[in-house]
This record gives sequence, structure tokens and C-alpha cells, in this order.
Amino acid sequence: MLTLVTGTTGQVGRRFVPRLLAQREPGEQVRVLVRDAARGERFAELGAQVAVGDLREEETLGKALAGADAVVNVAASFRGVPDAEAWAVNRDAAVALGHAARAAGVERFVQVSTGNVYGAGRGRPLTEEDESRPGGQMWGAYPESKAQAERELLALDGLDVRIGRLPFVYGEGDPHLANSLHWAARWAPHQRLQMAHHADVAQGLMRLLYAPGIAGRIYNIADDAPVTTVELYQLNGAEVPAGLNELTDPDPWFGIMSNQRIRRELGYRPIYPSVWTARDAGAL
Repeated sequence: MLTLVTGTTGQVGRRFVPRLLAQREPGEQVRVLVRDAARGERFAELGAQVAVGDLREEETLGKALAGADAVVNVAASFRGVPDAEAWAVNRDAAVALGHAARAAGVERFVQVSTGNVYGAGRGRPLTEEDESRPGGQMWGAYPESKAQAERELLALDGLDVRIGRLPFVYGEGDPHLANSLHWAARWAPHQRLQMAHHADVAQGLMRLLYAPGIAGRIYNIADDAPVTTVELYQLNGAEVPAGLNELTDPDPWFGIMSNQRIRRELGYRPIYPSVWTARDAGAL
């Protein structure tokens, strides 16, 4: 089995690929797609094949997919990029990769998506049956483009597509946890954030990659215990701002995801059920 992984230099991809390489069976191969050959050297040293090119170029897709049996599309463009770029990477490039994968005879395609595609809250934990409902404080080009990519990929006949939706991802030196304080100042003290450690994102994606018989299924990959705004300050060793207690939470279930389907169907159990577990293990 040869698996192509895109988005390997981002926060998720750079931590996922070493785990995929470490857990592969004899004869399994991993190929990474990078735009700069120098950034692929680390993966090559770990045993990966390296393909160089831009995901948005048709010529790149043909070379990267040659002989591939599976794809894990981690590539994404968000935070601070123009809307046009978000749509070009998150929808257009993802869908083009899906078409090229089908033409190349790829058997499985794992699309990494985001829990932000749910949009507005539903008054309970979000489940995979919930449709995308535009709205909520995180709605914009990123979740909208990801939601459209999901729909178009799942509609491709002849390609076994599996979707993994991620929450706020942290751990192992990822700056996301520290960066959370930039917008936590606008949150009510009891507002909650759904999270997943990189180790659990990796195990979730590998379960999606290897599980038989789940074509067309969507899975939330998340931990068991969302944290509050106050806890984010505590985790970062920062003082809670004065006046934070005066803010209110308009949607207490916004972004809170159920992980029951992936637990029940794929045997997923978070290595770090909460960020506090990861903190105690020295895994932040």
C-alpha cells in the first residue's frame, strides 16, 4: 500500500506523517507532497518518498499519485489568507485531487475537514448527521470552502471517500494553544472550546485510512472534555482579564462535537481525553 499525504508541512501534517511512517506494516510506503524539496528532507530521512510540486497544478497531481493506493488530504488554507486562496486550496484543489485520484485508481481517499463546517450550534453536541448550517462566529470562506469540498468529494462515483472533521488542534509545541488567547479575550469565561491533541488526530486519521467498509462516512475526531475560556488562560499561565466575567455566551453549544461515532465504529479512544491530561503528561 502506497499512501500519498498532502499538507505535510502544516501543523497537523508534520506531526501526522512521522506517526504514519512509524506504524506502517512491512511493504507499506508513504509519499509526501511538498512545494519545496528542502522541506521534504526530514520526511525522507524517516523513510518517506518525496514528491515536489504545487497541489493546485494538474501536472503535480499526476506525478504525486502515480502508483498510489490511498490519499490523506491534510492540505488546508485558513487563518489570515484571502478568501480566493481559501477557496482555491480547500475546495478547488481538494476536488481536483479527488478526480485525479479516481482516474489514477486510488482506492481510498481521506479528506481532512473541520468541525467549523457545522456552522451554528444545535443546542447539543454536534453529530455527523447534522447538515452544514451557515452562521456562528467562525463562519467564513474557510468552513464554507471545506463544506463544499466535502459535498463534491462524497458525490464522486468510484472513489471511496472518508471525511475526518477536526476541532481545535494542539500539542507538541504547536503554537495554537498560545494563540488562542488572541480571541479568548472576546469570549465569556464559561464559553467552551472543543479540542484534540495531535496524537489523537493522528490515530483518528489512521483509523479512517485503514478501516474497511466505511466509504462515504464522516467522523468527528475530538477529545472527551472541551475546556472553558478561563482554563485557556490557566493553561497558558496567563492572568484572566478583568471584566471577562461580564461577557455572555450567545451559543453554549457552538463548536462542541460528539465523538461517539468514531468511538463506536472505529474503536477510537483519546490518548489525551482532555488538555489537562496532556498537560500532566508533558505533551503540550
